[in-house]
Amino acid sequence: MKKSIFFKIFGGHLLIIVLLSVLILLFSFRTIRTYYIDQIASNLENLASTLMSQITPLIEKEQSEAIDVMVKDLGRKINTRITVIDSGGKVLADSEKDPNLMENHADRPEVIHALGDDFGRSSRYSTTVKEEMLYIALPLKKGKETLGILRMSLFLKDIQCLLSNLKLKVLNLSLAAIILSLLGAIILSRNLSRPIKELSRASRQVGSGDFDTKVFLKSKGDLKELADNFNYMTEKIKSLFTDLSIQKEELNSIISSIPEGLLVLDNQGNVLLGNNSFKKIVQIDNIKGKPYWEILREVKFADLIKKVSSGKNNFSDEVELDEKIFLCSANFIPAKEEIVIILHDITELKRLETLKKDFVDNVSHELRTPLTAIKGYVETLEDKIDKKYRHYLDIIGKNTERLINIVQDLLALSALEVKNIKLQLEEIDFKNLIKDILKAFEQKIREKGLSLKLNIDKNIPTIKGDSFKLEQMLINLVDNALKYTEKGEISISLKKQANLIKLEVGDTGIGISPEHLERIFERFYVADKSRSKKLGGTGLGLSIVKHIVLLHNGSIKIESSPGAGAKFIVTLPIDAS
Repeated sequence: MKKSIFFKIFGGHLLIIVLLSVLILLFSFRTIRTYYIDQIASNLENLASTLMSQITPLIEKEQSEAIDVMVKDLGRKINTRITVIDSGGKVLADSEKDPNLMENHADRPEVIHALGDDFGRSSRYSTTVKEEMLYIALPLKKGKETLGILRMSLFLKDIQCLLSNLKLKVLNLSLAAIILSLLGAIILSRNLSRPIKELSRASRQVGSGDFDTKVFLKSKGDLKELADNFNYMTEKIKSLFTDLSIQKEELNSIISSIPEGLLVLDNQGNVLLGNNSFKKIVQIDNIKGKPYWEILREVKFADLIKKVSSGKNNFSDEVELDEKIFLCSANFIPAKEEIVIILHDITELKRLETLKKDFVDNVSHELRTPLTAIKGYVETLEDKIDKKYRHYLDIIGKNTERLINIVQDLLALSALEVKNIKLQLEEIDFKNLIKDILKAFEQKIREKGLSLKLNIDKNIPTIKGDSFKLEQMLINLVDNALKYTEKGEISISLKKQANLIKLEVGDTGIGISPEHLERIFERFYVADKSRSKKLGGTGLGLSIVKHIVLLHNGSIKIESSPGAGAKFIVTLPIDAS
């Protein structure tokens, strides 16, 4: 059963009051009894000191009968037992009994102390009178000689009777104090529990969504300040909750209006959120809380989710659903280990891309035959045409050659872009591949007066790749460096880094402006159009290089600035399979 705050506070006060009262009563009873007995013992000692002067002369004269008559008479008057004992322990006189019938008292504790020239005191059961007694004993001395012992005693039952009356009075006073304390505890508990209950009730109402709840206390102090702070807190919460609700509505509106499919999964793969576009894609309305594999049964999609979950990273891939192609981007959210997935319909883009590719392939194939024929006729006419017309024939020949190169590059690029293209993998000594290719460029390098700087590490292993395509990549990179470098050097370096090899092809040519760097690998993109036209470039070489690198699961980047040359950095895995 749940206890209220009132009973908790009151129960605590009650326990403390009862424990303190019991401890105080026990301590006070013991202290009062000790103090009372000490006072009686002190009075008996004073009385004995007064009688000593009267009894000592009689002991000297050995008048035992006179002493006995005197103590019996005096004992009745002061209601105190008086005993006179000689130094050997023999009882000479007693106010209650016949001394001749009493046993020797030399072994009594108070007598032993008194014989030792000390004040003797003892509380014990008397075998003579069969009662609990309080004894005090003083030595009767003449000079330094102890003549006897004067002992005074009282019945403890009389003391206990007095103490009982005193205890009763103390107990009554204590009970009155306890009752008053409890009344005060009840009032205090109520004063504390009432505002706390009020705050507890208000807190429950706020928790249920009633942010207009207020607590007003009449009393001043910390609880009043707590109530005021509570009211201020509810106002702030109401304001924040309103703002949050507005933001949530705006966010839901934005998510609902997104044309792309949006899906949020928890760390178990269950759906937390899915927008309307996603529901249209899967054609299921009730998706919340369901595992993603029950909603979207696509192996490629499941593989992508598993890859994101295990790698705790972001990945994207193309997924085909109901004859539509979607670019699926999965992003891992570390804070809650959730996955956000966006499905972008790229069906039309892929169709246009296919049309574009088919068009390029068809045009390239159709152009290759007439261009080859034109080239053949130009070569035939070179020796037969008049010299004054040979200049025009040279122009026709150069442009025909350029068109043939463009067609060849387009066909090569088209072949590289074929989906699921398979590489002809073999073990390749990359060092020898570089050296063989450079032999084909030695003549051009000498003609331009350039120096060649080659830096190849000794520990370069063989790599697994497509020899023909990697050779094509190297030719394009070196040829590109030669075209745009008029003086200085061309540098090639090859290094091993973990399970990768790093190829760098640099030059000291004209360089590339920053605005061109991001687009330099696009097909037909030329940074310096006038120079490229003069040199016969097609604008497809670097695009071909990038595709070859990506086919080998590698990466390529460029470092360049105007007038400072360019450096192409290619990173390839040792095993591209």
